[in-house]
This record gives sequence, C-alpha cells and structure tokens, in this order.
Amino acid sequence: MALIHRTTLKPTKVELLAAWLPTRPWYHGSAAPELVKAGGFRLDDPEGEVGIEFMVVTDESGAYLVPLTYRGAPLDGAEHALVGTMEHGVLGPRWAYDGCHDPVLTAGLLALIEGRTEAQAQSITDTPDREVVRSYAGQGPVPGLGAPVDTDESTEFTVPDAGLVLRLQRVLTPGSTPPDGAVGQVSGAWERPDGSRAHALFAALQPR
Repeated sequence: MALIHRTTLKPTKVELLAAWLPTRPWYHGSAAPELVKAGGFRLDDPEGEVGIEFMVVTDESGAYLVPLTYRGAPLDGAEHALVGTMEHGVLGPRWAYDGCHDPVLTAGLLALIEGRTEAQAQSITDTPDREVVRSYAGQGPVPGLGAPVDTDESTEFTVPDAGLVLRLQRVLTPGSTPPDGAVGQVSGAWERPDGSRAHALFAALQPR
C-alpha cells in the first residue's frame, strides 16, 4: 500500500513537467506551458519501493496523460527517461521517471488491465479510485511488453509473439472509448477548467 505523505516537493511535479513536456513528440502546447494537475490515479508497487502515478495535466492545448515513477535512487539504464529530481520533505531525494520506461510501472499497468490489482486514489492512502474502469477479455496473462515507442498521440508497446499492441494515450480525448477488437482497456477521469468531469480512454490492448 502506497502511503501518501502530506509534505513539500521542491521542485513540484508540475514544475518538472513544465520543463519536460515540451521535449515530447506527443505534446502539442507551447514551449513554456502553464500546466494544471487535473487528475489521475496511483498503483501500488508490490515491493513498496517505487511510487507509481498516472497523472493528467492540462493546459490551453488539451489534456495529457503522464505516467510517472518516483524512486529513492537512479534507475540503471534509464537516464534517457529521467524527468527530473525532487527533494521530498519526508523521503528526501527522489528521481522522477517517464514511467513507460520503468518496468515496475509497466508491470503494474498490465496487472491493472488484467484485474490483478486495483487503481488507487491519487491523493488518499488506501482508497480505491472508482472512476478508473478496466476490462480484459484475453485468454491468459499478457506475456510481456516490448520497448516503448512514442508517436504524436500515444506511447506504444508491442506484445511479442501475440499480435497485440498496448497503446497508452498521451493526448486524451474526452468521451473516447476502446477501439473495435480491443481485448483490454483502462479508462479514467479528470477535471476540466470549468469544474466538470471528463472521461476518456487511457490505454488499450488491441491487435496490431
């Protein structure tokens, strides 16, 4: 169970993302975005070592899904996926990574799709997030994922020898639903600037 600490972060997650997002091919906003943390959810690391968060941020260009992991030491071989470092008021130095390149997050995402774990509220300890909806119609566990590849709308992982791709939506479209033929999916919600709730497809496991 991830324990949510009420403390300070320097810099904040949003400040880190404001510098990092403009370097991503799927981000369509300005070079100096004014981001708002609008929603998301967490997953528990079975080992209790890595923080896992699927954050939704918004700006004038739209809504973006940013999976992040937080670690107490650098992740070997993942220098290219480092979003930045922060000082946590309780835990000390934290390394924040693009979670698509962190095996703890990708394993957690598959576990969520398959129903082996449950999405947790973003800011409340030990509380399921009931706005996150998942389904899986496959015949067995997904055997694994290939390396992530960014496009101008998503990050995609092939499933070796299965004829499938896991597509994680980076650019969120309110009201979107799983494509025809999808065998697994995760959908979630976030808050629009006017205070209303938007719902969309976050990830889909589908034929290539």
